[in-house]
Amino acid sequence: MAPDLSVGRAVADLARRAPDTRSLVADDGRVLTAAELDRRADALAADLHAGGVRPGDRVAWAGRNDPGLILTLLAANRLGAVFVPLNFRLTTVEAQRTLDHAGPHTVVVETAVAPVYEPLRAAPSGAVTRWMTSEQATDASEGASRPPRRTASPDELAVIVHTSGTSGQPKGVMLTHANLWWSARSMSRVLGTQADDVVLVAAPLFHIAGLNCFTLDALSRGCTVLLRRSFDAPRTLYDLTHGVTTVFGVPAMYAALTRLPEFAHADLSGVRKAVVGGGPAQADLVGRLARSGMTVHPSWGMTELAGGGTVLSGDEAPAKPCSVGRPLPYLEVTLRADDSAVITEPGAPGEVWVRGPQVTRGYWQDPEATEAALTAEGWLRTKDLASWDVDGCLTLAGRTCEVINTGGEKVVPGEVEVALRTLPVDELVVVGAPDPLWGETVVVVVACAPDRVPSLEDVRASAGGTLAHYKMPTRVVAVAELPRTASGKVDRCAVRALAARAEI
Repeated sequence: MAPDLSVGRAVADLARRAPDTRSLVADDGRVLTAAELDRRADALAADLHAGGVRPGDRVAWAGRNDPGLILTLLAANRLGAVFVPLNFRLTTVEAQRTLDHAGPHTVVVETAVAPVYEPLRAAPSGAVTRWMTSEQATDASEGASRPPRRTASPDELAVIVHTSGTSGQPKGVMLTHANLWWSARSMSRVLGTQADDVVLVAAPLFHIAGLNCFTLDALSRGCTVLLRRSFDAPRTLYDLTHGVTTVFGVPAMYAALTRLPEFAHADLSGVRKAVVGGGPAQADLVGRLARSGMTVHPSWGMTELAGGGTVLSGDEAPAKPCSVGRPLPYLEVTLRADDSAVITEPGAPGEVWVRGPQVTRGYWQDPEATEAALTAEGWLRTKDLASWDVDGCLTLAGRTCEVINTGGEKVVPGEVEVALRTLPVDELVVVGAPDPLWGETVVVVVACAPDRVPSLEDVRASAGGTLAHYKMPTRVVAVAELPRTASGKVDRCAVRALAARAEI
């Protein structure tokens, strides 16, 4: 019989083996031991089963980071149901669209987002059979008859995670127990998870990086998860200097930390694993983080990989600030030309293709998108552009759909961003904007304080003669903060719109 790789089974095993493990620390300081987490998950599973949830049914969570989200996931695992975490920023119209798409049997709604879902509860469309509050999920009665424990197949669907939709309409990525397990174990093998790790979770758990970059693995292995409802820079800096060993964040989160006056004197040497993902980080940012003492690991991943795809070792990060590292174990990564030919030459960009046990089985209710993304041989076409360096590390170069066409010449935004990585700004993005003469022109949008906005001459000088003239930015647009998707990634569609509206 194939092993049960579900996090629900792992937590149950931990509860028997080490019941007093401090598994989860909530935002308000409440502590759930492994035994308590297991007991409450069992009670909720019994409640859901009594309410009609059966294997294959979807169970959704609508709300912020909360112990109730973890309990709902564990309970769904134990019933063979599919967990669907919903973006807490959805409007009522967007929520209705997502629920119609996912078709959940039960939706657990946290008080903070209840107003969004009240109109849907009042006028049910048939997509949802049962509505629950987060309080009902967290404090489910232990009186209900528990369904028999079942063994989850590795290939059984575990979660549906909706992508942030920077390249179009969001899609529901189907991830199995095996997908989640292999992704987490691969990252753990590279970074070295330890039993005494304290994992800070401030990234949203409806995003795969928040959910499966440490969180599920930490709960399975007996580490402690410090679960914050949301990111708050001062509180995060305090957490990182008071026992946290492991954290995931997008560049904007780390940049916010470095802007705090207290950061200059903070000792972050206790942070052994600080993974940076969701977008490229400026060299200046990586350097500032490394000088604080934390071990920084730039990375690349996507929802379709159940989390991480590549990661850079901590000792290499200062010397390779533009790199996102090497492929994780058990993952094949190749770069492909337009004709699908494999590219091996260092510095030559190509589309990233990935194959391995953590690759999604496809998109929920979307066979066309699944067929377009997955080849018959099991390769995932990511639409991300990257190049190899001489050491076998990847450097991102943007998306295939983001290539700028200026006067017939093709410009890959990521190549320009790498050339400008030493600019002393918090973040930057290169996009194309309409141009009456050339069709499109290259624009760099920078996020920084008003007194640090670089001139166009500064920007061009920063490239240091590494870019052809047609690749050079012709305009600089400065903003206080870059627009972002709900998962914290830079919203390139919004940045392009912003660049197009800026004065020429």
